[in-house]
Amino acid sequence: MSDCNHNCSSCGEDCPSRQMTKEDFLEPANAYSNVKKVIGVVSGKGGVGKSFVTASLAALFAKQGYKCAVLDADITGPSIPKSFGVTNERAMGNEMGIMPVESKGGVKLMSINFLLDSEDTPVVWRGPVIAGTVKQFWSEVVWGDVDYMFVDMPPGTGDVPLTVFQSLPVDGIVIVTSPQELVSMIVKKAVNMADKMDIPVLGLVENYSYIECPDCGKKINVFGESHADEIAAQFNLPVLAKLPIDPKFAALVDAGKIEEVDESFLKDAAESIKASLDKNLQ
Repeated sequence: MSDCNHNCSSCGEDCPSRQMTKEDFLEPANAYSNVKKVIGVVSGKGGVGKSFVTASLAALFAKQGYKCAVLDADITGPSIPKSFGVTNERAMGNEMGIMPVESKGGVKLMSINFLLDSEDTPVVWRGPVIAGTVKQFWSEVVWGDVDYMFVDMPPGTGDVPLTVFQSLPVDGIVIVTSPQELVSMIVKKAVNMADKMDIPVLGLVENYSYIECPDCGKKINVFGESHADEIAAQFNLPVLAKLPIDPKFAALVDAGKIEEVDESFLKDAAESIKASLDKNLQ
């Protein structure tokens, strides 16, 4: 209609805009990309180790022989290059598109830091520009053949998660949380957003779950009792892993050696993710 204000919630007309499907919003992938599975890694709040889980899963899948990639959608707080030790790399382009940076372990990476003058250059952009950049990382980057792409999203339920859910063919998401009771409310928001966007939740990963005493082996709940099982049960979701606080992890990430972390604590999570994706495709 000529006087349409594009606010469907206040309109009763049965126009073509109302009849658009989820596929109509998808951004086309680069012509030279063949990405089989896309997994979003999200968190309701910052500081829970979402990027650590993203990078660790990608490194683990790569060690298992899969072709993996990480799309760093956390434009204002990118940490993927630092984790993989490629902070001095710059993404180059040609007539095919933008070429991703590759880690030592063969994981293909794209982050805004690969396009900036230096890693400490701030990104002071408004939401629509940031969301547009994320779409460009999907449509203009030459990903090639990828079995599993992990998308490291910024915390919360704002512009970028919405853009990823609408514009990328996300097969499922992993929600990263921490033990505090307050987090349960925030996790519920992330689950409810995924449900509204018709994106399967593959499960929860609880980070900072405990610290193990080096002398007696006792597990100490530094941030209080875990609420992961309780939250997961409410939504009939699996708890994929409960990760410890381990100074060795932090030291390796700071040194850009995420691929040297012992990811055995995520092996069960990886198998569960693969099984859930296969089930969803049936």
